[in-house]
Amino acid sequence: MTSVLARAEIIDRLKDTVSQGRPIIASGASAGIVAKCAELGGTDLLIVYSTGKSRIMGLPTTRLGDSNAVTLQMCEEISNVVNNTPIIGGIEATDPTRLNLDRLLTRFLDAGYSGVINFPTVGIFDASYRNRRESVGLGFAREVELMALARRRDVFTMAYCFNPEDAAAMAKAGVDCMIAHAGPTRGGLVGFAGKNEDQGCETVNRIIAASRQVNPDIICLAHGGPFATPEDTKLLYSRTEAQGFVGASSIERIPIERAVIDVVKQFKSISLANS
Repeated sequence: MTSVLARAEIIDRLKDTVSQGRPIIASGASAGIVAKCAELGGTDLLIVYSTGKSRIMGLPTTRLGDSNAVTLQMCEEISNVVNNTPIIGGIEATDPTRLNLDRLLTRFLDAGYSGVINFPTVGIFDASYRNRRESVGLGFAREVELMALARRRDVFTMAYCFNPEDAAAMAKAGVDCMIAHAGPTRGGLVGFAGKNEDQGCETVNRIIAASRQVNPDIICLAHGGPFATPEDTKLLYSRTEAQGFVGASSIERIPIERAVIDVVKQFKSISLANS
């Protein structure tokens, strides 16, 4: 069972990986078997999302129920089978039933998470919806506030950002690891249509540039959109400044879909002895 890891140790590990010319890989892990296998495969980080439950259920990535409660409950299952990989919990900072962010952060740390990420995030929605949420104090600014709080408490922080303005705000809050989000992941049985490779690379580069203008040393990864397979990341690394990749559907959905389909086909291809 893994123990909570200090922020400094996590950052040192990640920077060491990059210094060796290897990408940082963060794996979405919403089930023990996924987390266990991702660690054996050498993942640098495990990220637990409430939405991962929908992927494990065979559904498109979808929010189900009380996000914070689901994510808090999931930590025990994941940490039970993980030995030495930092586990990052997705916090919904805009949850109106948990207005005390300090108390909410404490609950995540007490559950066993070594760091936090702003997910679910209102960043994925259009300006009209976001403005309405900001007007009642439950918008993206609250997610920035949570990251700043975690930073003051010396907790490792990651942030999903969809545009340069949000990225600059998160960088100013002291976020350790920026994730340039290129949109919902395409591919597999229930993937989303979205940006092409050119658009995805442009989005990633703009977000990274805005982040590094504030903090040149910030760790920058990419996620989603047209980048769904290991082969896709060759293009990502050749055309952007991303230092690694965050895979959610790319790690805990698409590979499972392919593996199960393939192995059942193989079993079915074997003839009976007396046929």
